[in-house]
Amino acid sequence: MSQHPDQPAGGEPASWEQLLRSMMGPEAAAEAMRAMRASGLDPDAMSKAAGLPTDRNQLMMLIGQMQQLLASGGGGPVNWDLAQSLARQSAFAGGDPAVTAAQAEQVRSALSVAELWLDAATELGPAGGRHEAWSRADWVERTLPAWKGLSEPVATSLSQALVDTIAAQAEHLPPEVRAMAEQVGAAQGMLRQLGGAVFGMQLGQAVGALAREAFGTSDTGLPLVEEPVVALVPANVAEFAEGLDVPADEVRLFLAVREVAHARLFTHVPWLRGHLLGIVASYAREITIDTGAMEEAVRGIDPTDPEQLREAFAGGVFALDRSPAQEAALVRLETALALVEGWVEEVTAQAVAPHLPAGVPMREMLRRRRASGGPAEQTFASLVGLELRPRRLREAASLWASLGAQRGVADRDALWSHPDLMPTPEELDDPGGFVSSRQAARDAEHDVDEALAALLDGTLAGGGDDRGGAERDEGTKGTATGDEPDDEPGGTGHGAGDEPGGTPRA
Repeated sequence: MSQHPDQPAGGEPASWEQLLRSMMGPEAAAEAMRAMRASGLDPDAMSKAAGLPTDRNQLMMLIGQMQQLLASGGGGPVNWDLAQSLARQSAFAGGDPAVTAAQAEQVRSALSVAELWLDAATELGPAGGRHEAWSRADWVERTLPAWKGLSEPVATSLSQALVDTIAAQAEHLPPEVRAMAEQVGAAQGMLRQLGGAVFGMQLGQAVGALAREAFGTSDTGLPLVEEPVVALVPANVAEFAEGLDVPADEVRLFLAVREVAHARLFTHVPWLRGHLLGIVASYAREITIDTGAMEEAVRGIDPTDPEQLREAFAGGVFALDRSPAQEAALVRLETALALVEGWVEEVTAQAVAPHLPAGVPMREMLRRRRASGGPAEQTFASLVGLELRPRRLREAASLWASLGAQRGVADRDALWSHPDLMPTPEELDDPGGFVSSRQAARDAEHDVDEALAALLDGTLAGGGDDRGGAERDEGTKGTATGDEPDDEPGGTGHGAGDEPGGTPRA
């Protein structure tokens, strides 16, 4: 039997065809090989030019990696199976000890105490959810749905930009290679799959890194869980406490109060979740890609090499051009996150002040931690284009403190009743003047309401009363302005010239 021209002596298909099969499936790979042969291309030479390993074991390892990247995750903009797997692996890096019964009880106890302390610091009642202790893997599983909503719009734009840019670069290829690419209809689908896999790799690593840093569900300031649940990650809390000169149980209680305060806010302010996620969605709708920078970078990228694409994503090659609408959305998001974090910080400080001597230094330490951010936050910012740190935290915390001191806790918390009542970015510039300016506006509105009510019930000054009205009907002196008083004390109410039967004075 004659040997296939693309098979070596051992009977195995040539490495180029094996790689094509792993990426495109047998039918599309066979079509690609036919196009190559029809164009006079030598598959073996192309294998060498592409740098494919000649050793069969190395080649099979490469093919296995490609199959892992492309076989799962469907046709969506992000390969979520791969993202979930890598997130769990990243979260486990350095260890992810299972939560013991003792740790779970410590967490539940701390969260229960936090509820009691917060009752004296805020008008917002308990969230009513479960109190739980999570491992790092639990944190990944429970928050991954929220990351999907946050990142998929961006991933869709990036994936399409990758396809468009590589397709544009194909115009510069030799005619025979371009003809082959045009004949293989699965090429764009393969690129989208590859882009989704690469984005999934990066996002999975970022979420896994966050799982090693997060104390609970609220570290980012965004609502990462839908159900009313408060949780702490004992392993992360313990690692954080090791570097402090504070008893571990005090650290746990302080973080528990913060976690519970976030839960109360998102539970009792129903518009807040949609407001924050809506800002992110409006930002994502406006995404445009710096195609010039992408084309420059893609010229040196082998589209079949996932490692090169991964490095391109990580290095910020696929930079986002921010439109004016996106800049405005970022300002709104920055302000909203600062107001959330500032309120939580102020309420936590009030709640722990009578109980935790180290409350003030822990507050400052967490503030610095949020301001600097970690590698995971930086990775997420480069992927999605959103920074999750409230830059104006100090101003927001000062504003809530001033409002509580001058108007009381009830009025402070009532500000969350409607988004239109929230402080604006400009008002954050002057936290001390916020209360006085709002009070002045409130007084002016109150005066208008009083005047309107008086006008409607006939008691507005100059509107007269029933007796005066009757007198005017009888031709007597009215109460309108401009009437001079009688010259004589105790006069009859008739001014000069107002004789009976005379013409009333204007």
